[in-house]
Amino acid sequence: MSTWDGIRADRELLRDDDLLVLDKPAGWSVMGERHDTDLVRLAADAGEKLWPAHRIDKVTSGIVLFARRLEAHGDLTRQFAERTVAKTYLAVASGTGLPERGTVELPLSVGRKNRVRIAAPREAITCVSGPDGGTWSVPADAVLPGDTYPSTTTFEVLRRGEDRTLLAVTPTTGRRHQIRVHLAWIGHALVGDPLFTKNPETRTGLHAWRLAFTGPDGVRHDLEAPPRDDFRALGPAAT
Repeated sequence: MSTWDGIRADRELLRDDDLLVLDKPAGWSVMGERHDTDLVRLAADAGEKLWPAHRIDKVTSGIVLFARRLEAHGDLTRQFAERTVAKTYLAVASGTGLPERGTVELPLSVGRKNRVRIAAPREAITCVSGPDGGTWSVPADAVLPGDTYPSTTTFEVLRRGEDRTLLAVTPTTGRRHQIRVHLAWIGHALVGDPLFTKNPETRTGLHAWRLAFTGPDGVRHDLEAPPRDDFRALGPAAT
């Protein structure tokens, strides 16, 4: 059995003439890295052409949607652009001080060495508590000049451990590194995130858990990839 056949046998969630959905392992890139852990390249080497409808970071595990026909690709990517795709992640965040629910409304920018950051001074971030939890934001006059990208992430606490918290996270916008940067800048970086921890001892605590979208045939798909042992080992236990 080839490596690609092994991944499909173990990780395939849905397949038809138009699309393929995989539960990507952490440490594998979706495309563009030109090595043996690049899923698009691995598929091509096995004779299968794929077009990613979106991407998740290499350090992130979980659901990835591919088009198997170029004609289907535009329809799938348009759903992501129009935000009609429902996405939920599981995140293991450091610390236990987060409210039961929260909304992070912090604009992003790209700085030196292509690093994504909050487009405002850290000291300008405020948190307002309300009946729906905490809301983190910055005043308009604190936003730094240049290209900025409004970004919103919501979360709900699922379980608390001794020094970390399991969250269900929804990125309303789909910016690069959005969840990772938002949580870090409000003081609760993901466990094992190499963006904020040098030489982390564990994998990154982010898993693309649920994805809902409409296939080119008009059928609505609601998919879930339960977290595997490497994610569950980060604790608190994910169900």
